[in-house]
Amino acid sequence: MARPGPVDQRMTRARLLTSGRAEGPVLSLDEPLSFWGAFEPRTGVILDVHHPQRGACVKDMVLVMTETRGSGSAPGAIAEAIRLGTAPAAIILAEPDINLAVGAEVAATLYGRGCVIACVTVEELEALRVAARIAIAEDGAVTTRREPRPPSQLT
Repeated sequence: MARPGPVDQRMTRARLLTSGRAEGPVLSLDEPLSFWGAFEPRTGVILDVHHPQRGACVKDMVLVMTETRGSGSAPGAIAEAIRLGTAPAAIILAEPDINLAVGAEVAATLYGRGCVIACVTVEELEALRVAARIAIAEDGAVTTRREPRPPSQLT
């Protein structure tokens, strides 16, 4: 029996806080992340010693998390990561974060690089957490890619 290929499935239409399109592997965060102090813009690595995903690199990932732990300094941190090429490709939230959106828009204006910031409902966010890859189109359409199950799991 042949293994099935990856499955694309349109999940939802996100509300975009920044314009653009993005695609990348999913990094689902178990807890909110602060982009000021808990994240290293030079490397893209989560530094917070109390964060469950400490040591994970967000570079080119689609971050999926309910919300951020905000700070008025977050726009500078995300803009710097975008400038350095260590930022996520996109961040999908259930709670909008204007600080991240401002930082991403500033980086797009100053450096010609962006990070899509998008919002979905809590239910939609939970469904996105299990995806292997997510693509976000310019109109906010979110498509997921799930990896095929290993042969041992096929029935």
